Amino acid sequence: MNMEHIIRAVAGTFVMGSVALGHWHSPYWYLFTAFVGANLFQSAFTRWCLMEEILAKLGVARKAG
Repeated sequence: MNMEHIIRAVAGTFVMGSVALGHWHSPYWYLFTAFVGANLFQSAFTRWCLMEEILAKLGVARKAG
């Protein structure tokens, strides 16, 4: 998988996990859902993503090929 696919998978996992935790454990987990959504929103405009930097340092390729 390339970096874009990994970022989408991580974001989706965080959102689904925090929604489940918010439902079954504590509603405060919805704040984490909002945090992930806000980061996705800001990255669309600023083209900066922390997860992208983390994955680059781990050696994940930016594009397949």
